[in-house]
Amino acid sequence: MIRIFSIVSLILVGIVFIYVVDDMPDFGDPKNPTNNEIYERYVNKSFEETGAPNMVTAILASYRGYDTLGETTVIFTAGMAIILLFKRWKDE
Repeated sequence: MIRIFSIVSLILVGIVFIYVVDDMPDFGDPKNPTNNEIYERYVNKSFEETGAPNMVTAILASYRGYDTLGETTVIFTAGMAIILLFKRWKDE
């Protein structure tokens, strides 16, 4: 029963992935969201708005600070879970 559920779940996730990829904009499309005014603002005004001389640092630390904090928290939590699992196996 679990095997059938796993196969059905895998097929459904695959269908969703195919649908999402089909809905993505074409490579090089001028209407692509990466080619909009946000890109120009990051390039032209990142130093004066954040004071960071490196544009990547300005984006990660200032513009997307909460997102970066969330990603760091997820990676830290996953690392701690792995450490605890390995410690548990070692003790047994």
